[in-house]
Amino acid sequence: MTAVDALVGHPGWLLWVAVKAFLLYVTAVLAMRLGGRRTLAELSGYDFVAAVAVGAIVGRLPSAPDASYLSGAVTLAAILAAHALITWVRLRPGGRRLIEKGPVVVVARGRVLTGNLHRAGLTRADLDALVREHGMDGTDAVHLAVLEGRGRLSVLPRDGSHG
Repeated sequence: MTAVDALVGHPGWLLWVAVKAFLLYVTAVLAMRLGGRRTLAELSGYDFVAAVAVGAIVGRLPSAPDASYLSGAVTLAAILAAHALITWVRLRPGGRRLIEKGPVVVVARGRVLTGNLHRAGLTRADLDALVREHGMDGTDAVHLAVLEGRGRLSVLPRDGSHG
């Protein structure tokens, strides 16, 4: 290996890195296309883990000298198969409780349910900020606030106005 190759890489190797990156990206897009139509804003915890794992594989494997395209494709297939299995379990009766947290009521009729708030991992400051994001001045204007299983707060205003 010459000093130039060590600094910038051998042209043949760089071409193979580009080809592997392209092929892994196309493989990941096609494999994920087979999955559901959820958006990034709707990702559950297990969806996020799968997306990060796929990104790590597509980002790391092309430049790894000891990893072939085939090893990357098999790794992608294994991650996406595990994701599909978890999705299948989640769709079975009782399976969802094993995979995802259920909704938690944190405000009822303007009253903050402190125990539920703490079990959900939120502080009062977190809740106040989320309520303000819904256009309300405080929890006294909230009829019902539910922290959904995917981490979003659903808020129904007390007076029936949109929040």
